[in-house]
Amino acid sequence: MDINLVSPSEIDSVMVLVKGAIEKMEREGIRQWDEIYPTKERFLADTSVNSLFAARVENMIAGVIVLNEIQSPEYGSIIWAESNGKPLIIHRLCVSPGFQGQGLAKKLMFFAEKYAREKKYNSIRLDAFVQNNISVGLYNSLGYLRRGQVRFRKGYFYCFEKILQDDDD
Repeated sequence: MDINLVSPSEIDSVMVLVKGAIEKMEREGIRQWDEIYPTKERFLADTSVNSLFAARVENMIAGVIVLNEIQSPEYGSIIWAESNGKPLIIHRLCVSPGFQGQGLAKKLMFFAEKYAREKKYNSIRLDAFVQNNISVGLYNSLGYLRRGQVRFRKGYFYCFEKILQDDDD
């Protein structure tokens, strides 16, 4: 498995993955994403600033993750433990239903942590839909701490943070 940048020419493959994930979430009663978010245009914008990464299995896009410094305005209401330095923000982590349950989301998160350390970020922040127990469980299992919750269009989301330690500490 490789994880690397997504090119604009691959966006249709990303959208097929996302559509499948949305359909699966809806069958499970998780109404987190829809036709309004995330959009093809949003993912194209992510490619234009080199922030959309894909996990590839046999050259097939099996999962995606967006890494950047863009925090939702709602994050301003959260009391973060790390207030100095710059946080890396994770958005739109998604694994194709055909690859779920194989540890791919965890590998994407490990990639994000390695990326953050290499780029000298002090912490990682993200949010997870409160009804998405799989995502919430993943972040808890990886040592992300819940710092509060915010409300977006689809409902409430937990905000998580992980303080990054230097590897030689």
